[in-house]
Amino acid sequence: MTKKKIKEPKSLIAENRRARFDYAVEETFEAGVSLLGTEVKALRQGKANIAESYVAIEGTDAVLVNANIPIYAPAAQFNHQPTRPRRLLLKRREINKLIGETQRKGRTIVALKLYFNDRGKVKLLIGAATGKDQRDKRDTVKKRDWNKQKARLLREKG
Repeated sequence: MTKKKIKEPKSLIAENRRARFDYAVEETFEAGVSLLGTEVKALRQGKANIAESYVAIEGTDAVLVNANIPIYAPAAQFNHQPTRPRRLLLKRREINKLIGETQRKGRTIVALKLYFNDRGKVKLLIGAATGKDQRDKRDTVKKRDWNKQKARLLREKG
C-alpha cells in the first residue's frame, strides 16, 4: 500500500503547536469534518481553537472533542454550540487503524492543524502519537536553542 502524500494546507485556520512539543507524532491522517453552516462561516473568519482538542473513537466513528469554534454573530438564533463534538470523515480502514493505535499502550490521537484545502473544504490533520517524557521535552528545547544560536553565529560571521 502506498502512503498518500498530504499537501500543504492552502489556508491555515488553526494549528496546535503544543502537540508537537508534548507528543511524538508517528503517523498523520487527513480527515474531513462534519460541520454546520454557521461553523463554516466562523471558520472563514479565521476563528477557531484546537489547542486542547483530541480525537476519540466512539463506536465506529471518530469524533473531534473539545475543539472551540466560536459563535458566528450574524446568525443570531440559528447558531451552534462552540465546543460540541464533531464527527470526522475518515475511511473505514483509517478508522480501524486509529482504533488499533489507541489500543496500544500510551497512544493517543491529537489534532494538529485545521485548514481549508484547495477545494475549499475544511480538513483536519490528526496524528497518532505517544506522550514525550520530561527529558525528551528538554532535549527538544536544547536543540531548538542551539539551532537559534547557530543561525545567529552564522549570520554574524557571515
